[in-house]
Amino acid sequence: MKTATQTAVFRAVAIAKTYQMGEVSVRALRGVSLELYEHEFVVLLGASGSGKSTLLNILGGLDVPTSGTVHYLDQELTACDDADLTRYRRDNVGFVFQFYNLIPSLTARENVELITEIAQSPMDAVDALDLVQMKERANHFPAQLSGGEQQRVAIARAIAKQPKVLLCDEPTGALDVHTGIVVLEAIARINRELGTTTAVITHNAAISQMADRVISLSDGQIAGVETNHRKVQANELSW
Repeated sequence: MKTATQTAVFRAVAIAKTYQMGEVSVRALRGVSLELYEHEFVVLLGASGSGKSTLLNILGGLDVPTSGTVHYLDQELTACDDADLTRYRRDNVGFVFQFYNLIPSLTARENVELITEIAQSPMDAVDALDLVQMKERANHFPAQLSGGEQQRVAIARAIAKQPKVLLCDEPTGALDVHTGIVVLEAIARINRELGTTTAVITHNAAISQMADRVISLSDGQIAGVETNHRKVQANELSW
């Protein structure tokens, strides 16, 4: 929810993205403009194919738009080369995906330490695990952890470098309801306690109740923006 003193972390203006699939052009985004603000929790809601993952990847510097401009604070991402985008991702953005991408031969703590070794001002790996209630499992390997526990380790890894922004792509998509709620509680805690601007993309409308704002996408366009005047806690959700 924006207040008069909040800063726009992201400003996207008229961004479009077209993928060429052989002789077929696929328009993933069609002139999307939006702002995301400091400390807010935003849900990007839409069906499969609505463009929400493409939008998240562009904000995170994993992809570039075909046209339009994207600013992160005072930096124009759409004017950056590959090296600039790599630095931007490393220094400012934490990513959480549907699949955990943990290294099987490393413990939970060691998986998190992979990020702390390259970050500018990281937190201690065990402290990051403690934020997602995984400190007691720090010395366990991924195969010894449930899906929800592995996802929480992935969240700890993403936030250990203390990013300004946490971008989550269907973070509960591979989880059952109970486990998904535990993961959402961890994401909400990061947003609340660290003040990390957080964007979660999902097709699950129930999750939108947790957000400060809900940005709905359809057919590559913004279909609506709603503000939640009462945010629901993760443990109050059901789907």
